[in-house]
Amino acid sequence: MTGALTAGEITELANGVRRLIAPNPGIMTGPGTNTYLLGTVAVAVIDPGPRIDSHLQQIADSGDIRWILVTHTHPDHSPGATKLAEMTGALTVGMPPPAGPHQDQGFKPGLIPSDGGLLEGPDFSLQMIHTPGHASNHLCFLHGVHRWLFTGDHIMNGSTVVIDPPDGDMQDYLTSLRHLKNFEIDAIAPGHGDVMDNPYEVIDWIVDHRLSRERKVVEVLSANPHLTSRELVCHVYDDVDKRLYDWAERSLLAHLIKLEKEHRAARAGTLWQIIET
Repeated sequence: MTGALTAGEITELANGVRRLIAPNPGIMTGPGTNTYLLGTVAVAVIDPGPRIDSHLQQIADSGDIRWILVTHTHPDHSPGATKLAEMTGALTVGMPPPAGPHQDQGFKPGLIPSDGGLLEGPDFSLQMIHTPGHASNHLCFLHGVHRWLFTGDHIMNGSTVVIDPPDGDMQDYLTSLRHLKNFEIDAIAPGHGDVMDNPYEVIDWIVDHRLSRERKVVEVLSANPHLTSRELVCHVYDDVDKRLYDWAERSLLAHLIKLEKEHRAARAGTLWQIIET
């Protein structure tokens, strides 16, 4: 844990790692999007956030900005990248946006990294890890010195992330989470919320939580076949604030699609049922 989460303040989290929280608080973003500033000689920016001029100016004034990395192209993470690149001349790094209404179609990366590729700065290195699930173009970045994993929306502190089909995929998400356990990680630096220093426990908890939710889907639908995802939400997410049901339904649909891929569920139109084995 690294203290108060206050937008507009640059906080040094470790040697050569600073955090600046964008002023975009909300029910889905928490205190705001975390922008990370890496390096002391030449600076790499991770997730400049939405296009907010005051935030981008603060980033530009924070050092010699050479790289702008984007974990994914959702509107609270990448839209500031293009403007910041114009302001600083920095290279944008990330994967192009997939189709869909909730993607920043204006993001045009100057460099599309390969899975496992390295970005080398004078006093840091970052390994690129493709982690589809929350978004098909999602990347995590592993700091080679501190072994901190910058997770964007793959892992957040204080909330589970929405998996929104068709671009979001629950099967891919769980696979990507398990894949991260192959790396040496000392802490997780999420796109929202504070640093977490128990990375493998966090990953295991998320996987267990998702599978527990999946079991609940199977139990409810087995007892009440031929329901729509909307009808299922109140049963499967009865522990969630009703204001979040629209988003909960998207993750519920992701669970149902995963079960369908595994031949454990079937649908007729919008009605779902469990395939008994």
